[in-house]
Amino acid sequence: MCRGLAALSATCLERAKQLKTRLGILLHKPELGQEAESVSKPEQDTKLEKLLSISYPMEVRSSQSSGKVKEREKEKRKRRPQRNSSEEALEWNKSFDHLLKSKNGVATFHTFLKTEFSEENLEFWLACEEFKKARSKTKLSSKAHKIFKEFVQNEAPKEVNIDHETRELTRKNLTAATSSCFDAAQAKTRTLMEKDSYPRFLKSTSYQDSTEQATNESTSKRLHT
Repeated sequence: MCRGLAALSATCLERAKQLKTRLGILLHKPELGQEAESVSKPEQDTKLEKLLSISYPMEVRSSQSSGKVKEREKEKRKRRPQRNSSEEALEWNKSFDHLLKSKNGVATFHTFLKTEFSEENLEFWLACEEFKKARSKTKLSSKAHKIFKEFVQNEAPKEVNIDHETRELTRKNLTAATSSCFDAAQAKTRTLMEKDSYPRFLKSTSYQDSTEQATNESTSKRLHT
């Protein structure tokens, strides 16, 4: 009988240990659930933001600061002194590049070229500058053919004054149009304007009047400051 009691006690102890283990697991489950719930949504958002700032640092910074950058640029433009066309005219005689970089300068030069019936040279140069901005191959090809028909081919409506070799080279370039297919013809036309039309423009009455007006305005400002 003692042996039976001993065996029974061992069995009871083993079962008690198993129950204790299960009870411990059950008691710990709510704690795990509470720990998971204790991570609030703001904390999760903060962690996500940190990950994004590590993976895409420039994107995150730019999205946060783009508004401030735009505001600063607006303020700079407001503070920047505005020059009128007569003031700009004083710089047009520095070089032909100075003239071409000025919107007012190009417009004034175009008006002058009309009086000499040679405005097609500047119009062709401007068309080539615009043409270079095209990125689509389809657009490049269609625009190239349009420019060629309008300015380069023989008997074109606004035919520019270029030599036969340059004209034929440009024609060949159209078979596989790229942004540089008019470079040779554009360079020839630019040189013609710079060496021929530009010096006459600087001596023209219209330009002399513009510079005189600019000089008078500048003198007037100095006297009143």
